[in-house]
Amino acid sequence: MISIKSEREIELMRIAGSIVGDTHKYLQKYIKPGITTAELDELAYNYIISRNATPSFKGYEGFPGTICASINEEVVHGIPSRDRIIQEGDIVSVDVGSTYKGYVSDAARTYGVGEISKEAQHLIDATRESFFKGLEFCKVGYRLSDISHAIQKSAEGEGFSVIRDFVGHGVGQQMHEDPQIPNYGRRGRGPRLAS
Repeated sequence: MISIKSEREIELMRIAGSIVGDTHKYLQKYIKPGITTAELDELAYNYIISRNATPSFKGYEGFPGTICASINEEVVHGIPSRDRIIQEGDIVSVDVGSTYKGYVSDAARTYGVGEISKEAQHLIDATRESFFKGLEFCKVGYRLSDISHAIQKSAEGEGFSVIRDFVGHGVGQQMHEDPQIPNYGRRGRGPRLAS
């Protein structure tokens, strides 16, 4: 069931979101050849705690890390490890979640490490553009599938396909709240967005 948040709840979610965004900015300078994903995880943990928040992922359904760190062909939910050493030319997806005063936010970003291939850069750029194309339909009056359709159309227009096994999701007091938002679909379906 989709719950409409109050102004107070939205403000707490906004703060949680700013902590996630700031954590990404903080980590970006450390994502270099030679660092392990476990070291990135520790940096993220300490930063989130310093902001009076808690890492949302740590302990969630047994997940051991503060971040998900996925390298190259890993799609999502990579477990941080001292054995996973980031190399020149890798692309690294880092998913960060924070909980502030009981409200959750999370976001993933993909980083190129040093000199990356043109193909890898194209993938990163096309993915970012697909996200913003979907965001254009996150307005009152549109339907959820309008977001999904825009993401799919943008990705496929750049020669890529979308992963159908994972979806975007709502947040609030829980990590994965309704609605689920696939990265594909026909427009004009699903719940209509309201304020």
